[in-house]
This record gives sequence, C-alpha cells and structure tokens, in this order.
Amino acid sequence: MTEGNSERELIRPRDEASTYRVRTLFLSDIHLGTRGCQAEALLEFLRAYDADTIYLVGDIVDGWRLKARWHWPQPHNDLVQKLLRKVRKGARIIYLPGNHDEFLRDYCGTNFGGIEILDRVVHETAAGQRLLVLHGDQFDMVVRHAKWLAFLGDGAYTLALGVNTYLNLVRRKLGFPYWSLSGWAKAKVKNAVNFIGRFEEVLVNEGKRSRVDGIVCGHIHSAALHDKLGIRYANTGDWVESCTALVEHFDGALELIRWNERRAAYLATLATLEPELSVQAAE
Repeated sequence: MTEGNSERELIRPRDEASTYRVRTLFLSDIHLGTRGCQAEALLEFLRAYDADTIYLVGDIVDGWRLKARWHWPQPHNDLVQKLLRKVRKGARIIYLPGNHDEFLRDYCGTNFGGIEILDRVVHETAAGQRLLVLHGDQFDMVVRHAKWLAFLGDGAYTLALGVNTYLNLVRRKLGFPYWSLSGWAKAKVKNAVNFIGRFEEVLVNEGKRSRVDGIVCGHIHSAALHDKLGIRYANTGDWVESCTALVEHFDGALELIRWNERRAAYLATLATLEPELSVQAAE
C-alpha cells in the first residue's frame, strides 16, 4: 500500500470548510520541551484534522531534555491545551509513553484529565483490521541495554537539529523549501538505513507474535506505511523534522500525512474563507 491516496483531498467540508474529519489520528515523537519541536506546525495540523480517537504514540514530552534544561515556550503550552480541549469536546485520547517520557510508564492504566495512559493497545479499524500500537523503544537494544549510548546519540541528534535550523533559515531567505539534514543522513548513511530496516523487522515480528494485522509505532523518526514484511507496518514519524502523522479514514483506510507537503494547500483554503470562519478554525 502507498503512503497516501491521491484521490483524497486535504480539505473535505464537514461542519467547517477548514476541517477534515478522520476516524483515528496517530501522532508520536513531538518532543515538547525541546527547541526542535515544531509545535506551531502541529497546531496547524490539529486545526486542519479532527478525529474521534487520537493515539499519542510516545515521546510526546521530552523528559530527557527538560531534566537538562527547561524549555517550554507558549506554543508548547498551547498544544497541550489544544489536546485537552479535544478531550472535553468528546475525543478519546490514548497516551502510550516512549523512552523520552518513560516517567509516565509508572502511571499506565490510569487517566489524567481524560487522557488514558497505556503501555500498548490493539486498535481495530473500521475495516476490522487489528493494529498493535506502541512506541517501539522496547525493541531498541541500545535504549534497553546501553542507555548512556542512547543519551550520547540524542545529544548528537540535538546538535544536528541546531545546525539544521540555521541552514534552513538561509534556505528560506533564498526561497528554498525546508530540508532535513538528519533525514538526508538517514537516507544516505548505510548503517542508519540498516538500523531502520532491522527495527521494522523486529516490530513486524512482534506484531505477528501478537497475532494482529499490523503495527503502529514511532521512536526512530522515520515515517513509513507499507506491507512489505507480511503485515502492515506504520511508523508515524515525528514533529521535530518530518512533521508526519498517520490517519485512519472512516472506511478504515490508513494514510500517512506529510504536513510540510500539505500545509500550503491548507493555508490557501483558509485564505479563501470568510474572516470569521478563519478565526473559528484557529480556535
């Protein structure tokens, strides 16, 4: 299966012309509390897409970075409030902690502000497909057995993000689109490509062991949606660089949304609406 269905439009009118309604939304690796978090982009996405059920598939809050240095600007707070408002309006939100927010694993099985906290869960699509949803760090041997090396890698990744920020400031001034340094490195460096491939195989094997039709995970910041390994594999990507999310439509079809590629169409649609509707969509 391809990442998306080209016949589906970004904006399909519901009660508001600016909102596209889906059955389920899967998000991961937002990393609130870091300078790399693209909270503003995710807020735009959540204004464009509304869902009955939202899965937060780990590393939503970056406890590692917050312990080292506190960073919590207003957009990060706005994003938390946006999710809480969705709960109050009737959405079901399930939070599955990852390695960066592992402190929440002590609270699995509890409920905070209407948000359920679970270690893993099986989601059934409208088409009857059973999907195992979990962050995925449980199957990363570096995270499990050499946490010091994971911290070192996280520091290197943070440095790459800093370089990438300045690089894209120059690109923006020259009229070029956003470009991901670490994304390019993952695609070009053999070891990174091999790691991603092994990670997918291990997660798919866990799905087969659990007798489900597919698996949804995050963790490696590499968005994907395919059936190459025998069952459906979906990785939600991240909101640090790629700005990707997985959605389930009401017919049960899964689609990987790359927001950086859809954003211009959404903003163009907003620009054609009446001013008061634009204000309402931004609430």
